Amino acid sequence: MPPFSPALRARLRSVGGGVVRRLGLLPGGDPDGLGEDRQLAGLAPRERVVAFFPEPPRNLYQLQQWLDPLAVLAERHGVLVITQDSRTTAALRGLTSLPVHCVARASTIDGLVERGDLALALYVSHHPRNFQLLRYPQLAHVFIGHGDSDKGVSASNQLKAYDRSFVAGQAAVDRIAEELAWYDLDRLIQIGRPQLAAGEPRPAADRATVLYAPTWEGGQPSVAYSSVATHGEALVRSLTAAGLRVVYRPHPRTGANRRDVAAADAALRRVFDEPAVAATGSVVDPGRPLGEAFADADLLVTDVSSVAVEWLPTGRPLIVTEPAAPDAVVGSSPLLDAVPRLAAAGADRAAELVTRGLRADPERAARTALVEHYLGGADPAAAMTRFLAACEDVLAARDLARARFAEARR
Repeated sequence: MPPFSPALRARLRSVGGGVVRRLGLLPGGDPDGLGEDRQLAGLAPRERVVAFFPEPPRNLYQLQQWLDPLAVLAERHGVLVITQDSRTTAALRGLTSLPVHCVARASTIDGLVERGDLALALYVSHHPRNFQLLRYPQLAHVFIGHGDSDKGVSASNQLKAYDRSFVAGQAAVDRIAEELAWYDLDRLIQIGRPQLAAGEPRPAADRATVLYAPTWEGGQPSVAYSSVATHGEALVRSLTAAGLRVVYRPHPRTGANRRDVAAADAALRRVFDEPAVAATGSVVDPGRPLGEAFADADLLVTDVSSVAVEWLPTGRPLIVTEPAAPDAVVGSSPLLDAVPRLAAAGADRAAELVTRGLRADPERAARTALVEHYLGGADPAAAMTRFLAACEDVLAARDLARARFAEARR
């Protein structure tokens, strides 16, 4: 039998890839690539801003937190969203009135950029596919991220790929200055957090509520900060045995990369079905917005993550777990040095540490002093103003640079 021709082999690979995508058999971190490219042929976007999001739906939380600020920005300059996953696209269209286009081919992106008025590209993650848009010099490229934290990835060398990065506060600037060689700190623009939950007073309740909001296990050993498998069950049992109400808010990506963490998450959820635990009013609550979860809690237990930072404006007690993974990178930081830490070995006595925080909260003043340092203040309206102004400044600088290039070529 003669061997397949190169053209036939390519066709078979394409058909096979389509079958794999449509059956949902791709690895969890890969977009399905089922684009709407045919419908986009000839489209010339009049929007000046594009949010590029090539992530699968499990990572939608990264962009979802920016939808309200982007809607406000759209009133001034128009904003469209480019995705590369049909499931993410469908979910986004149910969450926002911004135009969302699902693109599979680089040639389609090429046409949208060349024909349209796009000038500013915003990115909320460091997905490798960002480079499909980053290659265009006629756009200004800005990384806006999806939260500030003391995780090792917060000072990623990937920041060098972008023209500018919007960061929340001075903590991010200091972190990057200490870690990144040959990086121009003028590329960092402090804007605060426009989507910050209001730090409203907690109404009195019959039973104190502890929010347990761990992070996910990370994509590599150096960022394995999750406490679900190492602290979770012992922590919850200690707190509920002491009569405390616990709200378990797992990260959307919990268990995405490790089966043992997925199994630990499933086992922890079953604990909340036990009569003694249920009697405390304790629940699993993965779906509510972070601000609503904060409003319902008297104290937060979390891991090294942006959740710890965003909690600061509430003024309420905070405990951060110590990762048990030996390769997890955890250095000294103003936040981690200012709050009680909970090791895995002490998780079965967590109620003692929590009760101390609820009664005395000796770290309150130290945490309050960190709100400005990490978040640029606790006023989301002021942060929104800074976000809009930063986008305006980048657009104006980009337009001036492109005009000068055009003039030089005449």
